[in-house]
Amino acid sequence: MKDFRSILVLEDGRCFYGRGIGAFGVAFGEVVFNTSMTGYQEIVSDPSYCGQIVTFTAPQIGNYGVCDLDCQAPDPVLSGIVIRELSPIASNWRSQGDLDAWLRTKNIVGICEVDTRALTRHIRDRGAMRAGIWSQMQDEAEMVELVRQSPSLVGADLTDRVGVDQMHIVRQKGGERARVVLIDFGVKQGIVQCLTQRGVAVWVVPVDTSVKEILELAPSGLVLSNGPGDPAAVRHGIQTARELIGRLPILGICLGHQILGLAVGAKTLKLRFGHHGGNHPVYDKSSGQIWITAQNHGFAVDPDTLAGDDIEVTHRSLYDGTLEGFRSCNRKFLAVQFHPEACPGPSDAECVFDEFITMLGRNRAQHA
Repeated sequence: MKDFRSILVLEDGRCFYGRGIGAFGVAFGEVVFNTSMTGYQEIVSDPSYCGQIVTFTAPQIGNYGVCDLDCQAPDPVLSGIVIRELSPIASNWRSQGDLDAWLRTKNIVGICEVDTRALTRHIRDRGAMRAGIWSQMQDEAEMVELVRQSPSLVGADLTDRVGVDQMHIVRQKGGERARVVLIDFGVKQGIVQCLTQRGVAVWVVPVDTSVKEILELAPSGLVLSNGPGDPAAVRHGIQTARELIGRLPILGICLGHQILGLAVGAKTLKLRFGHHGGNHPVYDKSSGQIWITAQNHGFAVDPDTLAGDDIEVTHRSLYDGTLEGFRSCNRKFLAVQFHPEACPGPSDAECVFDEFITMLGRNRAQHA
């Protein structure tokens, strides 16, 4: 393990000192906190964290090592990580290595021995903000200025940095219940797996795929995936969704939820510090149940702008009332802000995939 003095600098001037882990260098991004107790590798490899520095509120990270099967994307794209204590051992029969070495391999800059509780409270009070990690000390005033000059997530379309370049097909052996096109805005592999486990063949396509190209694949439905950045800046995705509403059953997840909201005329807003973690309670209006969900988003759909007699609000956050889901039976779409596949997190919301598959079946029956 490297032993070098590092510093986390926030754009409001506050600094946190610690010890460097992972790659040696400098990293800029919006600093947020994640409250999950486990699943650090899934979090680090989630493409939705592109452009962000993730602070883990769990006090010790790395104690069960890393395993390639847990990665949600081949190459992590988040800016950096902040933790309290890096476990000195990795004990797990599945482990293929330790977290620190894995971070170096993936060129991810990190910092440990930080008072993450104080940092989390600061973010809750002041809101998510730009930050930078330096593996080597420099003049603090200069570092603060560099952080303030770094890009903001507001207005940033980052989907072209995380999505696929060419279409590929993912399916399991056996018969296919349905074929769906998934627009890859930065999809987690857990979403694809939840679909294929239900007998759905998934055509994963780039973000710039045209409506004509999608329809030529003759899919049963469309999935708008999760992803990073400001949803309002993903103009091509919004237009594609707008043109396909009513022509195909659509499922929107996280960023896809926001894109679908924008496509039907709603607006999005930036949350103060976002929802990041695996312990977010959501009220499901249909069943009256409370689901504990995994979430990762800094933007949300403004419910006051979600118009249309056929649009039904389906889910609400029990933390702050944030809109967590909506659907239209007439126009055959449903959208959820949380992550029904979890990875990591509880599996309470996996039934969202079953609801989507039922929607695909009804649509086929109507057109038979």
